[in-house]
Amino acid sequence: MANSQDITANKKTYGGFLTLLKWSIPITALLVLIIIALIA
Repeated sequence: MANSQDITANKKTYGGFLTLLKWSIPITALLVLIIIALIA
């Protein structure tokens, strides 16, 4: 079974991943909208 240090490190990594995902999806969507507006 995993020890508590591994679980703590995994939670920290997962939290960082969720933060990155939370910021990257809206930024990507905004860039796509800008590109579509420039093309149209």
